Amino acid sequence: MTTVTYTDTEGTARTIEATVGDSVMETAVRNGVPGIVAECGGSLSCATCHVFVDEGQDIDLPGMTGMEDEMLYGTAVDREDNSRLSCQLPVTEGMSLCVTTPETQV
Repeated sequence: MTTVTYTDTEGTARTIEATVGDSVMETAVRNGVPGIVAECGGSLSCATCHVFVDEGQDIDLPGMTGMEDEMLYGTAVDREDNSRLSCQLPVTEGMSLCVTTPETQV
């Protein structure tokens, strides 16, 4: 099964069965996951789909592009080493990814 687990800052976790080829952001929006605003709809022109990728996962995520890196400096909550924009994280076959949403996106 391919899943993404979204945990909010209060510790509430929501595990969603994801569609391969969608992004982690699209999966969240489609399923009403709170904490992902996604104002730009995934066009990499805002930072309102910021997530913290839980450490210690054995998942091969694509590297961060320069544009994503720049956008992460504009997040409402300070970026950390494990910060990513969920619109830039594709769902892959068999993925079981866990991310945490920041306290706010705006």
